[in-house]
Amino acid sequence: MSVSELTPSTQNYLKIIWGLQEWSHAPVTPTDIAQKAGLRMSSVSDAVRRLASQGFVTHTPYGAVALTALGRRHALTMVRRHRLIETFLVEILHYRWHEVHDEADALEHAVSDALVERIDALLGHPARDPHGDPIPTAAGVIHPPDAVQLSTVPAPATVTLERISDEDPALLAFCADAGIGVGSSLGLTPGPPYSDAVTVSVAGREPVNLGASATTALWVALTGH
Repeated sequence: MSVSELTPSTQNYLKIIWGLQEWSHAPVTPTDIAQKAGLRMSSVSDAVRRLASQGFVTHTPYGAVALTALGRRHALTMVRRHRLIETFLVEILHYRWHEVHDEADALEHAVSDALVERIDALLGHPARDPHGDPIPTAAGVIHPPDAVQLSTVPAPATVTLERISDEDPALLAFCADAGIGVGSSLGLTPGPPYSDAVTVSVAGREPVNLGASATTALWVALTGH
């Protein structure tokens, strides 16, 4: 069965479940899914039961939801579609990186497998999308970057930005305006006293102070102290 044969709702649920565990080791619960999808718990509970009956997830009452091998394969196919479309919009159509998430959410349900592979070839088979998220291969292989949340790195330090969550378009736009992009070298120094912030410096730009809402969304690799 191709992922194209699944309903958009099923495609969304599988992608959401996979996304919730991509950068976290915590079990995925129906409550997590409801919050992520912006849906009522009753709707999510019904959907989880349906997904389980179709062999896409395993779930015990009041327990975690986990993708089966089949569910994971379909989820990664949708993730591949989404991230390739985002990359196409930025690289070919010159969208800014904070503008592409919603567009990709809409387009990923309409494209065919053949079109996705054409996009992949046109882009030169990219390994990561504009936000630094890894793009699964057509075979479902994915290679996450070796990175940690910026919030866990003690200052002073020098880091390279590997990935930024695309959950908050305003944060993406702020980072772009500050010169903070994937691959950027960031110098970290302690922020103002009692601010719970870190001061981030990028060559040629004014330093900016980032609080927890930003530092938990940025994933970095340590390059120096």
